[in-house]
Amino acid sequence: MTTKKPYGLWDSPLTPSSMAGDLGLNDVGWAGDGQTLVWLESRGGDRVIVAERPGEASRDLTREESVGGGVGYGGGEFSVHGQTVYFARSDGRLAKMSIDEGPSEAITPEFGGVASPTISPDGEWALYVHHEDDTDVIAATRTDGSQWPQKVVRGADFYMQPAWHPSGDKIAWVEWDHPNMPWDATRLLMADVAVEGGHLTVGEPEQVAGRLGERGERIAAMQPSFSPDGERLAYISDEDGWWHLHVRNLETGRTTQLTEGDVEMGGPAWVQGQRFFEWSPDGRELVARRNQRGKMDLLRVGLDGSVTEIDAVDRYDTIMQPAVSQTGRVAFVGSAPDQPGRIVSWADGESPAVRRRSADERISSDAFSQVRDVSWEAPDGQEVHGQYYPPTNPDFESTGKPPAIIMVHGGPTSQRTAAFEERSQFFATRGFAVVDVNYRGSTGYGRDYREALLGDWGVKDVQDVVSAREWLADEGLADPDRCVVMGGSAGGYTVLRTLVTQPGTFAAGISMYGISNLFELALDTHKFEARYTDRLVGELPDDSDIYRERSPLFHADAIEDPVAVFQGGEDKVVPQAQAEAIVDSLASRGVPHEYHLYDEEGHGWRQPETVEHFYGACIDFLQKHVIFG
Repeated sequence: MTTKKPYGLWDSPLTPSSMAGDLGLNDVGWAGDGQTLVWLESRGGDRVIVAERPGEASRDLTREESVGGGVGYGGGEFSVHGQTVYFARSDGRLAKMSIDEGPSEAITPEFGGVASPTISPDGEWALYVHHEDDTDVIAATRTDGSQWPQKVVRGADFYMQPAWHPSGDKIAWVEWDHPNMPWDATRLLMADVAVEGGHLTVGEPEQVAGRLGERGERIAAMQPSFSPDGERLAYISDEDGWWHLHVRNLETGRTTQLTEGDVEMGGPAWVQGQRFFEWSPDGRELVARRNQRGKMDLLRVGLDGSVTEIDAVDRYDTIMQPAVSQTGRVAFVGSAPDQPGRIVSWADGESPAVRRRSADERISSDAFSQVRDVSWEAPDGQEVHGQYYPPTNPDFESTGKPPAIIMVHGGPTSQRTAAFEERSQFFATRGFAVVDVNYRGSTGYGRDYREALLGDWGVKDVQDVVSAREWLADEGLADPDRCVVMGGSAGGYTVLRTLVTQPGTFAAGISMYGISNLFELALDTHKFEARYTDRLVGELPDDSDIYRERSPLFHADAIEDPVAVFQGGEDKVVPQAQAEAIVDSLASRGVPHEYHLYDEEGHGWRQPETVEHFYGACIDFLQKHVIFG
């Protein structure tokens, strides 16, 4: 029996405290025996490496250590070689630990930040990405810790994804330079290596893929991976406008594109250590993830270009970090709109096994909203994409049209997918319609869509958010007078920019660590994004007028709608001062607002108490200004 209650006031099984209690599942890998699984999970503000042997309970390997990739936004925290885990420590050291027993051992000194360790086939050398004083290199060190690390590849602004040839005499890597981001233009290089006088030397590199051609067109290549027999190099490139798998024959130099069509086999490298495919043990095919408008599946891709879907794991609509063991077993991090994240393993002839759950999964899948991929037209007629969550709760019913939340993701080069989006479900199960807008500039829809925002950040994203509201109203899916715009980081910028340029369009706005001053973003942010705005907005100082016109801070007096501002006190990407400048303007003019500062948080929430407070504060704010307002 259902209870009649107004939209937005339904009792949800997702409570603020439950939102604070889930694990984050970040990466997975196989040990050398082909059976032992190793993964990385987030527990509040901590990251822990966990191992599970067949038939045994899982156990923490890094209970005392602080694990953390120290390059850019992180990632690339660990790799496994044989029965040894190599991992990045938050203090800037590379360390190793046996899966079997014993303490960890640091193998590099404490300085800078490290990420993406990869071990030579003989186990003697570790390659890794190192960052120190805004200088990035690929470094090498002896795995026994007996030697000071060397800078073996340098000169580019950024590096990622170093890889060894199975013979140990070649390496490959990806690099790029300002003002490019890794989804704009990269170089995929390969070089011979040798050990001379106890040191690793790298020969003259050959460019295999990436920014090629006399016209200087932008091409983004990623994830070089040598075949087990050493005859081929696989990688992903978007030279035809979509990220697709390619394989290069190292003997003949001939390259073959294995996949095609309007799908993405790769994604934007916001963090180190991303993995979209792996070779099968016999080297005859690749096990790869495919992204079709936000819904993903797992494929076998043959060297002849044949593609076979792995139906055994089609329960999962989002697949991350696929890993293949030496015995052909597959593992990945998977989820679905009604299924929280899991570590899953699978082999031919077996049913998929759940190795770790991110939540207790005591909530029935029927309680969750079933997301639907949607699209609508922008004012200029271009198609815009999104994920729509209808208000869903089997225990309640309401009359009229529901309030809605227009979610704006960060990046802006990111994407909302058919993953378990707990934040969207939190509101949908309370009686809100939710649209996660994949506005122009988002990834997942090819290079042209991704680059549609270049020069127009703060314009087209705002148009797409406003048109999402109009689409909901036209479809009769929401009350247009009770729509809220909500987002974090770059999404928070779009929230503030929308409230500045479109006052009265939304009933309220919620900004989490949103950018308010584009000058400060361009001048004071970290190295990875230091030139990001060059293409999104323009180059300083020539385009100062555009920066000023599109910075919400300088037009904050145009905001008249209620706003909730959430900010981390230790945020190095969007400093606290940017939030407080907006809040000062709101306070001086008496605009209804709330400001919540979390002193010990950075760019996003990690502490459980922060998460719980945040969701509780959002409910109170929405009830006050939207439901009862």
